[in-house]
Amino acid sequence: MAERRKSRKVTVGWVDVGGDAPVRVQSMTTTKTADVNATLQQMAALVAAGCEIVRVAVPHWEDAQALEAIAEHATIPVIADIHFQWKYAMAALEGGIHGLRINPGNIKYQDKVRLIAREAKARSVPIRIGVNAGSLEKDLLEKHGRPTAEALVESALGEVRILEDEDFTDIKISVKHSNPKVMIQAYRMLAERCDYPLHLGVTEAGPLPMGGVKSAVGIGTLLAEGIGDTIRVSLTDDPVEEVKVGNWILQSLGLKRRGLDLVACPSCGRAEVDVLGLTKQVNEALEREGLKAPIRVAVMGCVVNGPGEAREADLGIAAGKGYGQLIVRGEVREHRIPEERIVEVVVEEAKKLAAEKELEAAAAPE
Repeated sequence: MAERRKSRKVTVGWVDVGGDAPVRVQSMTTTKTADVNATLQQMAALVAAGCEIVRVAVPHWEDAQALEAIAEHATIPVIADIHFQWKYAMAALEGGIHGLRINPGNIKYQDKVRLIAREAKARSVPIRIGVNAGSLEKDLLEKHGRPTAEALVESALGEVRILEDEDFTDIKISVKHSNPKVMIQAYRMLAERCDYPLHLGVTEAGPLPMGGVKSAVGIGTLLAEGIGDTIRVSLTDDPVEEVKVGNWILQSLGLKRRGLDLVACPSCGRAEVDVLGLTKQVNEALEREGLKAPIRVAVMGCVVNGPGEAREADLGIAAGKGYGQLIVRGEVREHRIPEERIVEVVVEEAKKLAAEKELEAAAAPE
């Protein structure tokens, strides 16, 4: 892992982004924003999954009108996604929204962008300049021929200059593309040319598993290089799945320790138990428990790699010939757990470990 890029810090509601803040996981609601109750309910599900900032679409005036109630009752900072209609941005700010996202390709009048900047500055509301390959300005498309990395960065920095002219610097930037390679190039270029916090994402990544893979490649590559302050995995799926994949990306890079980190062997001819079925059962049982403490659990199916991998985890099972060996914090606790009891035993031990970790965290000096 490379040293993390030094960026400015902005605050979205009560959540810091950039600077020394952790990399934040974002998502976007799929409800009609004007349906306040449905939108708040989906936000609650996202928070439970580990989402830290949420964006809502504002395509209609009734959506803009609903933002005041949403911002008042949300338990997560809310960003209004504004396209075309600058008046909706003004309504969002007046309604107490925590952040704005504007697309340079869609709000065409600089004087309106400047008006938004002045109002946002007066209310200490940050703005994300969200460039998207699918809605790039016509002049940039004509200049570059297609939405290249250079075109995305030029669009973003052009909008930055407009905001800076209004002495507005509470800015985040994203330059999203559906091609992870182009997206990576764009963010690398942008990271060299400014110190604003960067919001990473592969736009229109598609359904799982393809969308998760594309996002992991694009987002993960940049995070490993130290680039990125907040992420959104854009899936054609329930937004809760976006949050799960986002957190898995952070966990896999050691950037976040939250909840379950499940390690399992891919199974092979050496396995003498149903590793795939056992892993699924363990995962589902632990997910139902909703444990918040960071616990690494290993489910291994043979004697070759099993004991070693299990010892590296907080809790591990090395299974073979209908039995499992339970290893907790590197030490063997039980040698012959019948296969039909493995899930039950893992859940009970995980609950104990979670309680211990919570006590350790509470006792740790601040």
